[in-house]
Amino acid sequence: MTLHMIGTGLGDAKDITVKGLELVKKSKFVYLESYTSILHCSKETLEKAWSKKLILADRDMVEKGCDEILERAIKDDVSFLVVGDPMSATTHIDIYLRARKKGIGVTVINNASILNAVSIVGLELYKYGKTTSIVFPAEGWNVDTYYDVVMENKKRGLHTLCLLDIKTKEPSKTELLKEIPTACEKPRFMTVNEAIQS
Repeated sequence: MTLHMIGTGLGDAKDITVKGLELVKKSKFVYLESYTSILHCSKETLEKAWSKKLILADRDMVEKGCDEILERAIKDDVSFLVVGDPMSATTHIDIYLRARKKGIGVTVINNASILNAVSIVGLELYKYGKTTSIVFPAEGWNVDTYYDVVMENKKRGLHTLCLLDIKTKEPSKTELLKEIPTACEKPRFMTVNEAIQS
């Protein structure tokens, strides 16, 4: 059948498009991607508003186990919901490409994302340069690529959109040493102050 990649927008259950909601209601399985961004309402709120059961798709499912999603899309309509726009992250583009390679039909329903909603700050979208991510520092792993991106954009007279790190289901270092990690660290959401201090 078809894999429907649907953007939910940035706010709550009312931000999905009419077309997106029609496809959600038509789908046998509906996955809600739950690690690249956070919606401002709960899964239960969405289920109630849309009269549809949602399956949370965490990082492991999306990056390592998306075969379940794709196999189901071979036989049934499957919706894959993404906070913001479904084509804003390389992870989601990978799922799109895998589906196409398997001969699965794919529809994409775009929606507002941080990449266009950032215009609310009053800066012109045409003057944004490369977007960068600021990640939580970790012992033995110091990423400062974001600094180079900000400086390059500044040299060119461009603004920089900095995406702040979130950790929703990350195994600890000790868990990573195990053959099968079982415990995860407490969820963390980078604040603007933490980003400035990085």
